[in-house]
Amino acid sequence: MGMTALLGRVFGTEKAMEAAVEGVSKGLDALVYTEEEKANEAAKDRAEARSMVIRWMEATNGQHLARRVIALSITSVWLMQYIFAWVVSIAGVFSSADAQDQLAKAAEMTTKHADGMTGAVMLILAFYFAAPHMDKIVGTALGRFGGRS
Repeated sequence: MGMTALLGRVFGTEKAMEAAVEGVSKGLDALVYTEEEKANEAAKDRAEARSMVIRWMEATNGQHLARRVIALSITSVWLMQYIFAWVVSIAGVFSSADAQDQLAKAAEMTTKHADGMTGAVMLILAFYFAAPHMDKIVGTALGRFGGRS
């Protein structure tokens, strides 16, 4: 830095003042995070997440069959548990008093086990039918799968 530039800064020449004003305005602008900036950043994050899912699906293209078999297996077991609990509950209505208690307990146990799988099924269904909206679904599904909700 030359001597004239140093003197200009010390005594506040017009060029030095412009630099100071510009620096202050940039600093104030950085402190304010507008709704538009938040929305733009959120849109950018969503677009990035979608592209990541697409890249991942392209990279794991050979695993489609395995994913489908696993998804169908888990979803089928979950659905059969609910159907079984429903059928057993209805059968209890037409049974003797002793059998009603046992059938009610069986239905309750089966429903409890099915509820434990609901988070996994939510993730599977979201992956196959709502992949662009996974960011809204994953937290809820994992909470449910982990027994937190």
